Amino acid sequence: MKKLLTLVFVSVLGGIITLSAYKFFIEKEQTITLETKQEQPQFINTNYDTKTANLLHNGQLDFTAAAESTLDAVVHVKNTAIVSAPTSLDDLFFGKRSQRAQVGTGSGVIINKDGYIITNNHVIAGSNNISITLNDNRVYDAELIGTDEKTDIALLKIDANEDLPSIPFGDSDTAKIGEWVLAVGNPFNLTSTVTAGIISAKARDLSGTNSQSFIQTDAAVNPGNSGGALVNSRGELVGINTAISSRTGSYIGYSFAVPSNIARKVVEDIMEFGNVQEGVLGISALNRNSKEAIEMGINEIDGVYISNVEDNSGAKKAGIKSGDIIKKLDNVEISKFTDLSGYIKTKRPNDVVNVEILRDNKLKTIPVKLSKSDIISIEFINMELRNIPSRVKKEYDLTNGVMVRKNENAYLYKRLGIRPGYIITKVNDIEINTVQDISKFTEKYGKNAQDKIFKLEYLDTQLNKKEVIFE
Repeated sequence: MKKLLTLVFVSVLGGIITLSAYKFFIEKEQTITLETKQEQPQFINTNYDTKTANLLHNGQLDFTAAAESTLDAVVHVKNTAIVSAPTSLDDLFFGKRSQRAQVGTGSGVIINKDGYIITNNHVIAGSNNISITLNDNRVYDAELIGTDEKTDIALLKIDANEDLPSIPFGDSDTAKIGEWVLAVGNPFNLTSTVTAGIISAKARDLSGTNSQSFIQTDAAVNPGNSGGALVNSRGELVGINTAISSRTGSYIGYSFAVPSNIARKVVEDIMEFGNVQEGVLGISALNRNSKEAIEMGINEIDGVYISNVEDNSGAKKAGIKSGDIIKKLDNVEISKFTDLSGYIKTKRPNDVVNVEILRDNKLKTIPVKLSKSDIISIEFINMELRNIPSRVKKEYDLTNGVMVRKNENAYLYKRLGIRPGYIITKVNDIEINTVQDISKFTEKYGKNAQDKIFKLEYLDTQLNKKEVIFE
């Protein structure tokens, strides 16, 4: 028996040594290429004349002109990233660490003759190299000009030494539910492909936070369409295809796009400023489905009910008050908060927006100069902090602090339990009154801010006082 076990052990060991020697001395190192096909939300922007005469040919719908004018301006985007490969025998025996190339694919839209291209941020995220394939199969290396993760928009540039076909922006605010649109992209690594559908809804929020404002369509969108064009019957860009709603990973009836007005503003900001300039009204809205809204009898209002106006904001300075109901922004009808947030995303700080409000059963239009977003909220050590609404201060008798709106800091969340709704009152014995105090701390220490924190004082949602010492 012992001889048999010894023989088995020697055989296994010999096999391992032989395989390792083969891989190390003979087998050439291989690069494994993976293609990711995870669909993400899309963005659109439209400018559409609701007259449909240009869609009719011999009494039937005709999209040929719009398709012909857009096909060559939609490109294939390939993102190559270098990632660590799974641990192998080489790693165990020789201490090597294998790497592989992981490839993601999507679509993009040429927006001017100089070679600027819009796509989704998720299509090129983590890339070491980006290549663009035109509809005539020419391939170019692309330069990443800038990205905005919040809207999932990225801007690329290729140098083709010639004028390139492009798609003009339309006005997505004028797009109508029921309007025909085309989705143009590169699903399944094909050349440019066109599908048709209608706009099913506007100002859709897929996150549940009222921070998104997608255009929903029933045009067939599949993996590889992300970053492609949503165009109207005139061939104008009304959105950037970004996401689908699916249980299978493929199209089953709903797709979503970023409105073109948002996408256009993002890329113009990136080109001019290097980042996105966010403007805010400076108001908080009451969720119409909340218990408070139902008790107040305003859960079915058509508009946005203002529950709080931020100090030092443009809305406060213009005379907007809690209890006002926003009905329009610059003649654009506002029926819910995603309508409002989507429109404001197309504006910059110091832009003036005409706000039509309902107050005491009377309509009134008030011009408001938008403020910078950092008067309300700020990013801090992987948390999003915001000023405490006045009603919350009053309800819990708070005199200072900032509220945690989002927490992606694993240490603070898992070890200390800090989550949305908690109030941070002091950092290193420095009293925190507004996000400006947090901003000063960040400016002083920069990226090393968390390493400089030795004490953090905060309140949980039940107002139990806690003090945490960082080691």
